[in-house]
Amino acid sequence: MLTSPASDLTLVLDIGKTNAKLLMVDTQGVVFEQHSRPNKSVISELGYPALDLDGLRQWVGLTLRGSANAKQCGRVIASTHGAAFVGLGDDGVAWAPLDYEFDVRGMVRDAPDAQISAAFDEAYQLIRDPFSETLAPDLPAGLNAARQLYWMQHRHPQAWANTRTLLPYPQYWAWWLSGVRSSERSSLGCHTQLWCPQVREFSKLAKAQGWDTLFAPFRDAWAVLGPLRPDLAQDWGLPQACQVHVGVHDSNACLARYIEPEFPGQVEQTKALTVVSSGTWTILMAPNAPVQDLQAQSDMLGNVDVLGRTTPTARFMGGREFDHLLGGAGPDDGSMADLRQLIDTHTRALPSFASDGGPFRDHRGQVLRGDPSATRILIRSLSAGERSTLAALYCAQVTCWLVKRLWQGAAASQSALLVEGPLAQNTLYMSILSALLPDHTCYASTETLEGTARGAWQLCHWQVTSAPKFLNLASACAVDGLREYHERWLIEIDHLTP
Repeated sequence: MLTSPASDLTLVLDIGKTNAKLLMVDTQGVVFEQHSRPNKSVISELGYPALDLDGLRQWVGLTLRGSANAKQCGRVIASTHGAAFVGLGDDGVAWAPLDYEFDVRGMVRDAPDAQISAAFDEAYQLIRDPFSETLAPDLPAGLNAARQLYWMQHRHPQAWANTRTLLPYPQYWAWWLSGVRSSERSSLGCHTQLWCPQVREFSKLAKAQGWDTLFAPFRDAWAVLGPLRPDLAQDWGLPQACQVHVGVHDSNACLARYIEPEFPGQVEQTKALTVVSSGTWTILMAPNAPVQDLQAQSDMLGNVDVLGRTTPTARFMGGREFDHLLGGAGPDDGSMADLRQLIDTHTRALPSFASDGGPFRDHRGQVLRGDPSATRILIRSLSAGERSTLAALYCAQVTCWLVKRLWQGAAASQSALLVEGPLAQNTLYMSILSALLPDHTCYASTETLEGTARGAWQLCHWQVTSAPKFLNLASACAVDGLREYHERWLIEIDHLTP
């Protein structure tokens, strides 16, 4: 562990769906200290899976009390996953915030009052705004935050009656740290059905339900809310003057690093820029892609960047699917020889291996071998190298398919694709993706600090004019038959698309 001689470390609280991280980063972008813990839901007092606020708060306090660098932290910012909101009452949290993987529709169907349970989703469908306005598709479980709020309001009206303020998840942490309530657009525009990105205002649903009046005032993600609460500063050993920033939706933290002119890019700015943020979700954000071509049935949506602008987005649960296809193999066990073997035997993965999102979420994934007579095989029948290679190959193919869907044949000259997160570290994935997208220049982030945390850190240093450069140009693999293999894969998945 390094010890900082400076007095201006930035404390980044990066809460992903699978893992939570706490990092201390200096003014030059060097990580001085970092910690992580698994992030899992807990069962709330009302009986549903909820975000583990208590566990995370205790972990943050315990970690900082044991840190030699805590006293050097002059700033703090939170970056969190989307589809998460916290209701505050007069004395703190009014009700435990729902885990977005909790199927509110399924739970209501199992409720004692069958009439209410049967009518719940139908009622919600009747009142939600159309995709053309919110650019938020109808998603499973609680991935549309408006459905979470509607469920809580009608399923637990007594708890809901205690709600005085609604906060996006990053701003909950900012409130806990500073005592100041705020809202921020990148979380409100994350497939919530609460926001209309193109007109930059709350949806008709949010207004009709009165939710819009509950949200705290809007502040920019990089804005300073004020100093850390004195009791926390004293308990943790942080400076009393430590400044708390508003915070940001994690994938938008990745994107913020490359938005001109506010953030200096590490590659020449291009019209066709696509940023791929990987983790539990693989999220593709294309700031200048055509909004009118977004397809709700393919889990495409209009996100909102930190400047409040509509950002065409596509996604799939790449991290979950990659792990499933690994079947216990290591992510780097694959090789070009294994890729050659998969192509020669026409062994391929057809989506999907996760049911909580993505364009193929309604289809059960399978691994096939042979052509034209295909045989379904077990993942475990493949060697560790083949499984690892198949995982990289499959994720590269789905990424490529989504890139093409986002741009819909738009001019691809000067196209840049930047990959952040674990997939950027996978050489096979990057080389296959580059080969499948010859009209794009593909870059991989090479730093160990993930783009979510890096972007959050950079938001705290808005005036920085020279960001650290962590991008490497990816080289396309030269394996005969890859293009033809992919073309046949495209034909096979064509009947899966709505």
